[in-house]
Amino acid sequence: MPKIYQRALCRLIAASSAAIAMSCSAQSNTSPSLPSLAITNVTVIDAVHAQRLRARTVLIDDGRITAVGAAAAIALPHDAVRIDGRGKFLVPGLVDMHVHLFNNASHRPPNDWTFPLFVANGVTGVREMAARPEQIAQVRHWNDDVDSGALVAPRVLAAGVPVNGASASDVRASVREAAEQGADFIKVFSEVPAPQWHAIIDEAQQRRIPVDGHVPATVTLIDAARAGQRTAEHLMQAYEACSSIEDKVIALRVGLAGDAAVELRDQQESEVLKKFDHSTCVKKTKLLAQTRQAEVPTLVLSRFETVPAGSDFSTDPRWSLLRADEQVRWQRILRQRSADDAKLAAQRWKVSCGITRIMNSAGIALLAGTDTPMPLNYPGYSLHDELELLVECGLSTAQALQAATTRPARLLSLADSSGAVEAGKRADLVLLDADPLHDIHNLRRIRAVILAGHLLRREQLDAALGTAAHK
Repeated sequence: MPKIYQRALCRLIAASSAAIAMSCSAQSNTSPSLPSLAITNVTVIDAVHAQRLRARTVLIDDGRITAVGAAAAIALPHDAVRIDGRGKFLVPGLVDMHVHLFNNASHRPPNDWTFPLFVANGVTGVREMAARPEQIAQVRHWNDDVDSGALVAPRVLAAGVPVNGASASDVRASVREAAEQGADFIKVFSEVPAPQWHAIIDEAQQRRIPVDGHVPATVTLIDAARAGQRTAEHLMQAYEACSSIEDKVIALRVGLAGDAAVELRDQQESEVLKKFDHSTCVKKTKLLAQTRQAEVPTLVLSRFETVPAGSDFSTDPRWSLLRADEQVRWQRILRQRSADDAKLAAQRWKVSCGITRIMNSAGIALLAGTDTPMPLNYPGYSLHDELELLVECGLSTAQALQAATTRPARLLSLADSSGAVEAGKRADLVLLDADPLHDIHNLRRIRAVILAGHLLRREQLDAALGTAAHK
């Protein structure tokens, strides 16, 4: 195994033993050049056109794809590391568009324990949804280490900073600070009052920084989209928009303080779900499609919350992959669930799937996100769950693949450098043993991951997971 791959893997698992730590230390002073990679005779998946480009050779040099084409048309360097792609399928690295790498509410260390789980599942990029302005420097440090091969982790493609405050002037100042510190977008939560939310939107537009996140409890989905909020997460306010009582429930929330409005929204949820109206939803999603707002439904949240209360989750073989403090957090949250919670979640899941199907038919851009590491959302694994649920709720396999590749790249203005297997793009790729366009479950059949041009074969990915399980 080339030394640069050894260094990356060592950095990931060095904590497992003193011997590994010493080995990594010995390698840290070396700087071997990154060898060229050539994946030969592979089927490249073009998700945009739902095409299989067969018998292609993909050449990678210095972390970039330099050529894609028939073998006869590509001259391979004599020292290139060759990967036999016969019977294999190559897709862009997957992106989870809703993750939390920081634990600012609980004041615990960052969730860097998630890194091997993401990469082993082909997730080479994530969107961080709740960083503090001063944590943007940590994000840059992680990304620099990924690019150099010093760290095996998904690249943080965008990091958002949550903004709220007691007044419009407060939130404007917070937007300015986030922009100055290099945040990629402003995150809003449900409890942001409407006046502050309008100020956030206005200030962010002046600063040319997008606003993503929850649609506040006192703002309608269509109003948020028309005002310029770039994404809506978790189908929040979509449930109301797709009901026959949206005007009634929103009117009751207006004038309430942020937390009080959220509490009332939660009390109204069962009634809102019961009043789901297909024709109303079709009309609203047609209006939503005109705004070009993207939706991140995080179906895994509703689906997994339907699991019966009292279930023994520690029997899942992935349980051991969680950091100890995360296991404690999951257990505490899961113990609080009741039979009524599971019943409401089942109701929410049914409506969520219906709304997703209607949104997809309307041509709305749906993006794959998970809210990991929320309980039962195992990092990396849950993205595959989400893609499978998107297919269950009406997307084609190609559309589901787009939701984790081309669409994130387009939304984040990274289409020139990522999201497809094309010359000039970053070499963040996943080599599969089976065709994902035939069955979305085949995205789990990972033979190798190429991360910023660094090859991680299946045995290396398994070793990283094994080390994480025994940390």
